[in-house]
Amino acid sequence: MANHYRYIIFYKPYGVLSQFTQETPKHSTLKDYIPVRDVYPVGRLDWDSEGLLLLTNDGQLQHRLAHPRFGHQRTYWVQVERIPDVDAINKLQTGVEIQGYRTQPAEVRLLLAATQLPERNPPIRFRKNVPTAWLEMTLTEGKNRQVRRMTAAVGFPTLRLVRVNIAHLNLDGLDLGEWRDLMPSELEFLHNLPKNYKVSRASTPRRK
Repeated sequence: MANHYRYIIFYKPYGVLSQFTQETPKHSTLKDYIPVRDVYPVGRLDWDSEGLLLLTNDGQLQHRLAHPRFGHQRTYWVQVERIPDVDAINKLQTGVEIQGYRTQPAEVRLLLAATQLPERNPPIRFRKNVPTAWLEMTLTEGKNRQVRRMTAAVGFPTLRLVRVNIAHLNLDGLDLGEWRDLMPSELEFLHNLPKNYKVSRASTPRRK
């Protein structure tokens, strides 16, 4: 009997839990967006984060991608309060202490232009007369709320967090709340992705 595996990417909106079961009426779930049975997220995005989520019913692939030894890249666009200085960015790049753990080296750069993202609903809360900035952060690990804890540790709290890449996968062609099956070329690349594969800079999702 042939395997009927599904491989899906989803542009998760703010306020959506990365699960199909409803635990509280406060948040939507994946069930509200994806009418596909028996697929599960590879990793997760917190309810207050947005962006790319990979789902599959291929348990072997799930296990491989979730294993810390695999170390595939995840790229985030992170809006922070105030404008990080060189010292803060260097600390994020080399590793910071969060909850007794030192983060692995990361690729971090200050984005000089505004991101081409749709407005968040609801909008972020920011303080008058306090500027904000966007960072691009590429990590090879995924500790609980790691990006938020990293930026807070260097004094620049995260206001908005959007995952724009998982390895070679990106948000191109997806509107907020949309999903699609992976193309054969994407799937082949994913199955053959070597450890610590380096991808190019994150692509720019379409403005909605």
